[in-house]
Amino acid sequence: MIKPDLSLEIPENLGAVHFVGIGGAGMSGIARLFLKAGLTVSGSDRTDSKTAQKLRELGATVYVGHDAANVGDADTLVVTSALWPDNPELVLAQQKGIPVLHRSQALAWLVNRRRLISVAGAHGKTTSTGMIVTALLELGADPSFVNGGVISSLGTSSAWGDGGLFVLEADESDGSFLLYDTAIALITNVDPDHLDHYGSKEAVEYAFVTFADEASELVVISSDDAGAVRVSSRLTASRVLTFGVSAHADVRVSEIVADGAVSFRLDYRGQSYSGRLRVPGIHNAINAAGAFAVLVGSGFDPAASVAALGAFDGTGRRFELHDTIGGVSVYDDYAHHPTEVDAALTAARTVVGSGRIIAVHQPHLYSRTQLLAGDFAETLERTADFTVVLDICGAREDPVPGVTGELVSSRFADPSKVAYIDDWQKAADFTASIARPGDFVITLGCGDVNLLVPQLLASLAAADAAAGGASA
Repeated sequence: MIKPDLSLEIPENLGAVHFVGIGGAGMSGIARLFLKAGLTVSGSDRTDSKTAQKLRELGATVYVGHDAANVGDADTLVVTSALWPDNPELVLAQQKGIPVLHRSQALAWLVNRRRLISVAGAHGKTTSTGMIVTALLELGADPSFVNGGVISSLGTSSAWGDGGLFVLEADESDGSFLLYDTAIALITNVDPDHLDHYGSKEAVEYAFVTFADEASELVVISSDDAGAVRVSSRLTASRVLTFGVSAHADVRVSEIVADGAVSFRLDYRGQSYSGRLRVPGIHNAINAAGAFAVLVGSGFDPAASVAALGAFDGTGRRFELHDTIGGVSVYDDYAHHPTEVDAALTAARTVVGSGRIIAVHQPHLYSRTQLLAGDFAETLERTADFTVVLDICGAREDPVPGVTGELVSSRFADPSKVAYIDDWQKAADFTASIARPGDFVITLGCGDVNLLVPQLLASLAAADAAAGGASA
């Protein structure tokens, strides 16, 4: 991985901009807004995709594969932390003296011209951002936004609106969320994640304190998460709204009924408001409370805000149903931390009925797997009926000897509830062989495990055909 120079002064005029890794959800969203702003945009990615094709249709030049020649006459290069230092496009830009901006710096160039709502936290950022954007559109605010995932009802992860608000999923993983000129900060939770960057829990929490205290108008922060409570106690910000199930929360959520779609009650300033979401999971009622606090703290009517949140119907790779074959439903979720896995599978349990949950877990990062293997195993064993563990998606990290997906599977107390299979086709075939009508199969991870979904569907179709379609 590369360590971006976040102290680099961002040029006022970026000229022609080239994105290395343009097909990712975050990078493609920024590229789309650059096109909207009238800039010349090019980019490259390892593989072609629907996202890349959409960018071409909007006017971008997108190359498949990384090659120095792709840089062409670009005036600015935009990269992510996941890029390797020997990437040929990055190397050429450095040799030619072309300014290299981290994706967060490119975002800062865009958003620091608007009143900014920044959403940060170890979990729930993408969903909370999607909720706020959806509600603002329902309320007629027409915000600009960049989210880490596609908002299902909008079919996009970013857009340029005519209103004065900009809503941003702010990435804390490398400290880049401190770059933005934030007006309203939402902190969903503060877990000691990304220790490869921060080094300690204390450093993570200090970064969140800095992020919150730099918000010029309002801080919205969880009243339930232990890390967020510690951060709250250190804030000097003049205006803070807390949210959660705690009796002391400024926006308190209660009477949560999670029988599929979630209903709940919000109490704020002595008034009660009933809400209902189209997405499952107790955690989403809490996410909605945070989004509500942002909306009312921004000046929107409480009753109208609750009603507007009801229009949200999810984001891509967050409990996303792909298909049902032979009575077996196949979902995908971005969960890559034990807390997120717990939330995703707990939500699945509310809607699976009498069926079983079969989790297909792809560990992400060698450092995270080494540190949290036992936590992953405990969570998966408790919340899923059976788990297939794949090998690790190392992303920006080099392999660590002895650290594989088997580190997770070996920590299960009951070995009969888990299988470690490092070959994707074998994993798909095995999953299809044990799935029964009514079961949920759900892929979990923030790497490329979503690309396994077509193989799972094909294996399920083959198994159903072999059984004569009796389960259809």
